[in-house]
Amino acid sequence: MINEIVGWLNGLLWGYALVPLLLFAGIWFTARLKAIQFRHFSHMFSVMKNSRKGDGHGITSFQALCTSLAARVGTGNLMGVAVAISIGGPGAMFWMWVIAIIGMATAFAESTLGQLYKEENRDGNYRGGPAFYMLKGLKSPALALIFSICLFIGYGLIFSAPQANSIAEAFNFSYNIEPWMTGIFLTIFAGIIVLGGMKKIARFSELVVPFMGVAYLLVALWVIGANISEIPGILANIVSSALGLREAGGGMIGVALMQGIKRGLYSNEAGMGSVPHAAAAATPYPPHPASQGYVQMLGVFFDTIVLCTCTAMIILLSGIELGQTFGIQLTQQALVNEVGTWGSDFIALAIFFFGFTSMVANYAYAENALPFIKMNNKIGRLVFLALFLGMIFYGSIATLGEVIGMADLAMALMTVVNVVALILLTKTLVTLAKDYNSHIDKGDIPRFIATQEQEQEMNLTPGIWSEENTRIK
Repeated sequence: MINEIVGWLNGLLWGYALVPLLLFAGIWFTARLKAIQFRHFSHMFSVMKNSRKGDGHGITSFQALCTSLAARVGTGNLMGVAVAISIGGPGAMFWMWVIAIIGMATAFAESTLGQLYKEENRDGNYRGGPAFYMLKGLKSPALALIFSICLFIGYGLIFSAPQANSIAEAFNFSYNIEPWMTGIFLTIFAGIIVLGGMKKIARFSELVVPFMGVAYLLVALWVIGANISEIPGILANIVSSALGLREAGGGMIGVALMQGIKRGLYSNEAGMGSVPHAAAAATPYPPHPASQGYVQMLGVFFDTIVLCTCTAMIILLSGIELGQTFGIQLTQQALVNEVGTWGSDFIALAIFFFGFTSMVANYAYAENALPFIKMNNKIGRLVFLALFLGMIFYGSIATLGEVIGMADLAMALMTVVNVVALILLTKTLVTLAKDYNSHIDKGDIPRFIATQEQEQEMNLTPGIWSEENTRIK
């Protein structure tokens, strides 16, 4: 009965609400920000030059990027792409590209606002996210509470289950390790990391994500280089399947679009309201809220346009018949076909690191919901930790269909609430983007110093954007 209810709600939200809303939001912010993801494409990379600068109050911009990539780069890149292509055909990849490209503008919007409305917690560290800009920017405690509940359910409980499921399946496929054994290991290891707090999670992500990202990219480039003559045909197949130009693909266009957007959103998280938590925790450089918008636009680009495309190429170049194998095992078998038996071991290792970093980043995101749902106390945190770790073990032994359905529902609820709030805060966002660009046009390092009038008008945390806190070092 639960699976039927989840399926019905997913059909309602994804079929009638979320897809049009996401497309509208992406186009809306692309237009209002004057195609920022295209005009300032190179600037995304230049912002990272000084991304390791920070202070004692927040993580660095590089750590914020790695933390957000830790949550993004996981099962969505290795398992999610495989699911999308298995169900929606090669054309699903085209729609993943589309939702990523327009979603970069949405990612800029939510991360900029997350940084703007941040505050210091009792330990002197920055925190923030959608609930904060809903509470402060929109002055809506009700909307902040609804989002926090969705965040707690999604990132605190459900989203780690598909990560654990993929790791358990990959280890079972490669080494015949029983899923329950993998589940116990993941639960204990995750508990050790998350108890160290946001800064420990950021440091862990900073070490693991770049290493595994580069390793996976190199292996994919090796596969692509060995089959370079087939690439034009693969790309043509993706586009023609997506647009229904092939006879066999004519009836698949709706399925391809739905799977591409679903799995694309699950992978890059643009508009979900998750990444602003990492963006808000940073001490930005340049010291301007919009700089975190550029950092997280780069995250969407790297996650979907680069890494998801790598997985798609590995699968489509392998010659493996779609529809026979699903999930992470499809990606494993595809790489085995290309490079030999070690391909299965490499994917198992990659999904372990990608999936595990996603799980610990999920914990860091969900922590931001605790103050809003009255669990920011010793007992509440213990209950949260127990539920979080319990879902990791459950995901290891559950079926893929069960965890994917629940993840889709939680993702849809979070995204609807967050995107509505972003659209309502468009005026503030455009003001920040114009202010940032005015500094760039003058050749200055962008710096945002809020006047008392701006603090009152925007309802900002007093002193967060003072001259002292935004001093260029």
